[in-house]
Amino acid sequence: MHSFGYRANALLTFSVTILAFMCAMASLSDTLNSPSPSAQVQVLNINWFQKQPNGNDEVSMTLNISADLQSLFTWNTKQVFVFLAAEYDTPKHPVNQISLWDGIIPSKEQAKFWIHTSNKYRFIDQGSNLRGKEYNLTLHWHIMPKTGKMLVDKLVLPGYRLPEAYR
Repeated sequence: MHSFGYRANALLTFSVTILAFMCAMASLSDTLNSPSPSAQVQVLNINWFQKQPNGNDEVSMTLNISADLQSLFTWNTKQVFVFLAAEYDTPKHPVNQISLWDGIIPSKEQAKFWIHTSNKYRFIDQGSNLRGKEYNLTLHWHIMPKTGKMLVDKLVLPGYRLPEAYR
């Protein structure tokens, strides 16, 4: 007969194997989810658009952000990190991305929201490249699961333009 130690080891090994299998199945079940999030962002006002003493352009704006991200949540979702970024190009740098607002959504009930806010982080360009510049507002999200890999995606909202003159 086997001793108590052998039996405990066999039970523990079996339990860990079952737990690993269940975690893998939970992670694979997220691939079956095809989310369809929606978002709208309105730029209500350019509070100020100025050239800083060091020569950099800075913008402050008032935004209305409304989004329905409930379809991102499954039974394996712990929380969703979401952020809004302004994206534009300049002759020197083809991709510029500036985070304007972010938040953590802990539950499906809070994943449908409307926020009226000014940009939380400074919208600054290193140079004088923002006058009359076209830019996209992009809503990015990172789905943090209870088990498995983190999923990342975005929704691009094009068609925004900054003023030609400083205010």
